[in-house]
Amino acid sequence: MERQHERLATPWAAGVAGVVFAILMGAAIVLVRIALPAGAGDGAIADAAQRSAVRTALELLPFAGIAFLWFMGALREQAGEGEDQFFSTVFLGSGLVFVATLFGAAAAAGTVVDESQQHPPFGRHFAYALLTTYAMRMAAVFIITASTIGRRRGTLPRPLVVLGYLAGLALLVMGANVPWSELVFPAWALILSLNILRNRRPVRPRPASSA
Repeated sequence: MERQHERLATPWAAGVAGVVFAILMGAAIVLVRIALPAGAGDGAIADAAQRSAVRTALELLPFAGIAFLWFMGALREQAGEGEDQFFSTVFLGSGLVFVATLFGAAAAAGTVVDESQQHPPFGRHFAYALLTTYAMRMAAVFIITASTIGRRRGTLPRPLVVLGYLAGLALLVMGANVPWSELVFPAWALILSLNILRNRRPVRPRPASSA
């Protein structure tokens, strides 16, 4: 019975973790995009407000990555023991590579704060390449596989499956070519999480019946 309650509570955990990830990830992307606009100058950051924005984003990203791991684990648990091994492997691998690449982009962006005007802006370009080219491609694979698993297991409604496929294809095609396209991933995670929270409720253990 206790194991059954844990399984029933899994969708609630996935929804909460997904909302936390979406908010933190979206806020970090907005802060970095404002402080380090692509195509703006190649010099280092001189404005104190920009430095503060980058530092705030870098403080949010580790917690966003942790929340995403909880989100991914809860989604995988929700799929059940009969999940397809192929899609499960791609789902897990793309999610882990996304987190690793996200942390790499955060580390590269952190070097921008300490760059001087005499040094090339390697950190800025490297951070944008990791985030927009590599991390978002892995996010696209994650979205597509999650949508496929949800469709095959019947855990996702058809409109959300279609939305997931469109979001994944958009991230695969757009990449670094469309500014702010990185927000597609946290937006999808937020919509998916809100759908889970709307259809599920946390399960509380039933009180023991009195003798």
